[in-house]
Amino acid sequence: METAVIADNVQRRDAAGPPVRDRTNNELIIDLLQTLNHLSRWLTPIHDWDALEYSRHRSEPSVKDLLLDLRDTEVRVFSFMRAIAGEDNPDLDTIPQPEPTMAQEAKDRDAQPLVVMSEFRRVRQSSLSVLRALPDTAWQRDGYSRRDRNWTIRQLAEFLLTHDRDVLARIDRALDLTAARAEIAAVSQVGLAELSEPFVSVATRE
Repeated sequence: METAVIADNVQRRDAAGPPVRDRTNNELIIDLLQTLNHLSRWLTPIHDWDALEYSRHRSEPSVKDLLLDLRDTEVRVFSFMRAIAGEDNPDLDTIPQPEPTMAQEAKDRDAQPLVVMSEFRRVRQSSLSVLRALPDTAWQRDGYSRRDRNWTIRQLAEFLLTHDRDVLARIDRALDLTAARAEIAAVSQVGLAELSEPFVSVATRE
């Protein structure tokens, strides 16, 4: 996680919602949960996996690439959250970070996009469990790093939401470019700019 990029992203207002810094702790939790719902709404009805596996242009990531980015970022942030929640001012440099092995890279290449989405969901739910268990005063608990930067729980949650918004925007664009939304239910064709209301399932709407 590069400090300059994070600082720029956390400050940014975009079409996905109000400024991240203005969200209360509870609103951050809801927004982070909504990312899972938005992905499910968009991707579950799509049966043309090639549209998710491959991008239209070689220079652009596919939807699957972006899901892998969400998953891997969540794994790193969750390891920091768990350490800070369980220990006073931990040294974040000592926390093991997953390094991709050849076996894992091969597994990721073979994995279906919805499998990657499920892996991201599992780790995100773990992050949300940590956040839900903390009183508001504990969101300022912190950890330190000599190699990168210090983090509080609140800053990590803000970073996750900012990253979510950026990746959701890129997935939204990729789905449009590949026409992956063709012939699926209207509720699943809602673009990022229209995601201002909480997710309502098709069953609930009916």
